[in-house]
Amino acid sequence: MKRLSSPRFLAIYSGVLTFVFAVTVLCGFAMMRNPQFGIITARRINIVEPDGTVRLTISNRADFPGGWIHKKESPRPDRREAAGMLFMSEEGTEQGGLIWGASQLPDGTIENHGHLSLDQYEENQVFALDAGQEGKDKFSRITIADQGDYPVKEKRKAEERIGKLPANKQDDAWNEFFATRRHDVKRLVVGRAPDGSVGLSLRDGSGKVRVVLEVQSDGKSVLQFFDDSGEVVSQLTGQEK
Repeated sequence: MKRLSSPRFLAIYSGVLTFVFAVTVLCGFAMMRNPQFGIITARRINIVEPDGTVRLTISNRADFPGGWIHKKESPRPDRREAAGMLFMSEEGTEQGGLIWGASQLPDGTIENHGHLSLDQYEENQVFALDAGQEGKDKFSRITIADQGDYPVKEKRKAEERIGKLPANKQDDAWNEFFATRRHDVKRLVVGRAPDGSVGLSLRDGSGKVRVVLEVQSDGKSVLQFFDDSGEVVSQLTGQEK
């Protein structure tokens, strides 16, 4: 017992315990740094930078994030209809996303949709890929759009203000807001419409249709050119010789 209480033994014992503790801690850090998992089950996963900035969110429908602007998340109740992913910039602002969903209603109607979009810097989407089905109507399209060059915060403030207005006044308020701001000007749309036709639509900088190339659901083809007022100025059809 005297040997166990001797200073020499206690020093050796203390040193061994310190060594074992250090090895355990270092191994624990190594496992935390490079963990390996077989299956992970989660409702929502946020991928962050070392400073905590969220760069990517993978989420179910119930916990899908709101809108992100400069590392701050604002409520978006309209984002509760699909699961997916949300992309953020280095500054923590939304930069696009991928969402999807599919279900069959009690009456047998099918609702299916998928959406991939990439945004302009601190603005709305400039590229979008959509596909879906509503009942018997099926569609798939690619859209390229122009956006304005004003801060997205202006739009978020407008959303808060207009959202408090009576429903019958909100459309007029948005029209007034966008009267002096460029917004979602579709320049190119190509795809399949719900009526079964496929085509290509080209628009000018103000959003006016200028060229349409279409194969209609009955198999007839047409190429049309439009003027400023939306009138057809030239047309070619597949039936002409």
